[in-house]
This record gives sequence, C-alpha cells and structure tokens, in this order.
Amino acid sequence: MRLKQILLYFIAVIGMSVFSSATMAKALYKVTFGTNWFAEAEHGGFYQAKAMGIYKKYGLDVDIKMGGPQVNGMQLLVAGRIDMLMGYPMSSVNAVSQGLPVVTVAAVFQKDPQAIIAHPNIKSLQEIADKKLPVYVATSAYTSFYPWLKANYGFTDSMARPYTFSVAPFLANKGVAQQGYITSEPFAIEKGGVKPSIFLMADYGYPPYAETIETTQKMLKQHPDVVRRFVKATMEGWASYMKDPAPGNALIKKANPQMTDAQLAFSIAMMKKYHLLDGGDAKKGGIGVMTNARWTQLYDLMKKEKLLTKDINIKDVYSLDYLPKPPVLMSK
Repeated sequence: MRLKQILLYFIAVIGMSVFSSATMAKALYKVTFGTNWFAEAEHGGFYQAKAMGIYKKYGLDVDIKMGGPQVNGMQLLVAGRIDMLMGYPMSSVNAVSQGLPVVTVAAVFQKDPQAIIAHPNIKSLQEIADKKLPVYVATSAYTSFYPWLKANYGFTDSMARPYTFSVAPFLANKGVAQQGYITSEPFAIEKGGVKPSIFLMADYGYPPYAETIETTQKMLKQHPDVVRRFVKATMEGWASYMKDPAPGNALIKKANPQMTDAQLAFSIAMMKKYHLLDGGDAKKGGIGVMTNARWTQLYDLMKKEKLLTKDINIKDVYSLDYLPKPPVLMSK
C-alpha cells in the first residue's frame, strides 16, 4: 500500500512538471525577427540571446530569419510576415516619408560600419579626393554616404566606379579606393596581402546609426511590452556576445555554414576596436541607445542633400520609449 502511494506521488510530480513545462512553452510569445544579411558576427547579439536562453527568460520565442540580396525586409515587415526588422535609418526615414507605418525602437550600432578603404600609402579621405582616385561604390551609396563625401571632402561623380562586391579590382590596382564594412572587406583585403588604410566615415561626422531594430505601429499599439522585452533581451545578448561569443557563433555557423571562425574573430575585433556598440552615447546610455539629437542630425543631412521624398516630422520615424531601463552597459 505504501509503495502504491509513493508511485502515485511520483506520477503526480512528473505530471505537474510536464504540465508546468507545457504551460511555460505556451506562454512564450512568438517573435519573428528579420536580419539584413546572411548570419554573421554583426548579428551576434541576436543569436547569442537565442543561444543563451535570454529571449526565453523574457518570455519570448524568437525565430531569426536571415536576410540577403533577394530579401526585401521592409516589405516583409509591413506585410506582417515578420514582427521586427534589422533596419537602416536612412531607409527608415524614407519609408515613413512614403507613408509606411514603421518605427525604429533601438540602434545596436552607434556607428555605421561603412568605410572608405584605400591602399596604405593614402592617409586621409581628403587625399583620396585631392588625387581624384577612382572609388568603387554601390548604387545605394548615391542615396546614403556619397553625397556626404561630396559635400564634406570634394568627392565627385566622375570619381565613382560601380562596385561589384569584390575586392579583386582593389587588390589589382594601387591607385583606387572602395567602400566596405570595417568588419568584412578589410579581412578579405588582408588575406589578399594588403594592409589597407580604413576611414570609418562615422568617425569623421557621418551621422547614421546602423543595425537598428524596427517594428510597426500596429505591433507597438498591440504588444508594446513584447517590444520592450525584445529590445532588453537583445541588448543583454550583445553584452554577453562581446564577452564570450562562442554560443552565438555556433548558431551563426549553423545558419550560415560558409561563415568561418577567422572571419567571425576579425569582425568582433573590429567592432571592439571602433566601438560600434559602446561608442558615443552608449557609454552611459547603454547598448542600443538613440537620441533626438542624432536623429535630427541625420534628418538635416538628408534634407540638405535632397535624399528625402518629402519633408516629415523626424520624431515619427523613431521612439525612445522602448530602450532598456536601466541601460544595458557593455561588460568590462
């Protein structure tokens, strides 16, 4: 009789455990997040938050969908196919000016990683302009950083050459420069035997944030707490990733098998060297912080360079209400 009671007790405990686990799993809110490219170190904090169970800690079941050259993330966001998107401020401003109901709620990178890369004999952006060096740039440059280079350093349209997303032309010609992310192209160039000069435009006054988190007005209205939890968990993921990236890197390589350990290590080192996450306002305001002043600076640039489809209230583009409180600071 006593043995029967003991067995019934354990069956009840196991049943309660299974019920509890099922209830917890059911309670997790499903969030689909779209990145801007194939999985890479620049997405590390998101994958780390998933790998370390940080999203689950905040009651979220996050599915990370990779972007790529054939993926229109903004279209997916507005259509409700994804809940949040890794965005870019200039695109966000233009989206709002076109009437799209999108809002930026955080900025992972305080600096746009976009740089102009030259051969080691070149010592400044001004030298590139003065020597009229050919500069390989993508079409998107004409609606982002190239007007800024023209206005501030005297770059000209005649200097621009079509960028094919290959470093081969750069390696073959010492008299050219090219665009590139500090976390990516310099790695390929160094493998080609050249230690390039890197000019991160953000360090010279180019104002956009990068790797922003965007969502829709509908999501903010219906699930504001989900957005807050997602932002908070993501920033904790980034703090964890920059301290020990191994868990996040494992998920990155699973999602993108072509990613190498060497590339991941290089990208992380460059993010740290140039303080992409913890530079500027993030030193005190925490990872992901945004300010009215920075958004106004960007809007003024876009108006000046005629990069807007029409004038808007810049505060319609973003909200500071979803940033972590207290802020998530980078671990020492």
